[in-house]
Amino acid sequence: MQASPRWAGKGFHNVHPMLPGLRDPSVPRPTLTEFLSGGSRRVPTGPLPSLDPLDAWTRPPASGLRATWLGHSTVLIEIDGLRVLTDPVWGARASPSRWLGPKRFQPVPVALGRLPPIDLVALSHDHYDHLDYATVRALAATGVPFVTSLGVGAHLEAFGVPAQRITELDWWESFTLPGAELTVTAAPSQHFSGRGLKDRNATLWSSLVIRSARHSVFFSGDTGLTSEYAAIRERLGPFDLVMLEVGAFHPSWGHIHLGPENALEAHALLGGGAFLPVHWGTFSLAMHAWDEPAETLFELAPRRGVPLLMPRLGEAVEPVRVETVTPWWRGVDTGAPAAPAPTPASAPASAPTTLPTSMPWPMD
Repeated sequence: MQASPRWAGKGFHNVHPMLPGLRDPSVPRPTLTEFLSGGSRRVPTGPLPSLDPLDAWTRPPASGLRATWLGHSTVLIEIDGLRVLTDPVWGARASPSRWLGPKRFQPVPVALGRLPPIDLVALSHDHYDHLDYATVRALAATGVPFVTSLGVGAHLEAFGVPAQRITELDWWESFTLPGAELTVTAAPSQHFSGRGLKDRNATLWSSLVIRSARHSVFFSGDTGLTSEYAAIRERLGPFDLVMLEVGAFHPSWGHIHLGPENALEAHALLGGGAFLPVHWGTFSLAMHAWDEPAETLFELAPRRGVPLLMPRLGEAVEPVRVETVTPWWRGVDTGAPAAPAPTPASAPASAPTTLPTSMPWPMD
């Protein structure tokens, strides 16, 4: 870890330049009270529509690439006969406590024990909404290998994953799954790490590129917008599927989270590809309305020619086969079904480093 170019002093740090205009210094950071109880419509009034994906998973994707969003940043990726699970979180809270902290407002559409065999778990960083103790414990019992960022392996070992099944990566390093044509490469992101009050930035945070012989997928983890997305495109692109975080943003956090508008900018820098938004629809981690990321993307993506994927939870989608987006989230608070609306899915795409000091723990 200390040999990494990202390490300085007592921890890792962000070293890549941020694009200008991302953080409005006139907007104060929210206080703890505002973070915990400020904002309106932070959670939906009813359950989100979801599908049981088990039947779909019994049939291989015709195109060889399929993704099933299971909530927040958890996605089951089927890529040329292999299954990769990103940032799996089945826990009830994104928190070190069973009784305090952000509580899941939407259950995972399938029980963890009913997942098909997983070939690889890909973990971006160690925050509670991405690395969940109980989930890792259950997955460890299946014998699945884990690939993650530098330092996160210590958490995994403490959770019960044998060291020989853990691979840690620095940015631009790669892991190839033994006996398979599947490679995972860690790439830059703009974020931070820590699971307590004294381990800030003790482990690395990364975006991840998952590539087979025929397909390539980009997964942002958590990040702000930087010029490094262009470098990722040059070194690891192009991408058939781009999964970018769009939720839990605030004007004063522009350098550690994207939000929907900056996610579209990142998508353009990455060179396009079908865009599947993640990191929303599960936990309330910011003051904005729970569906604001979806509404913003639904409005802006068609104008920019971005092929947007907005599946319901548990809906298995093949990026090459989605042609319309249905704003299913609009019926959640009203109880009315959402009408489908077209979006050009086949159109070509355009080519605080700390949280508020009053936060009791880094939750995101």
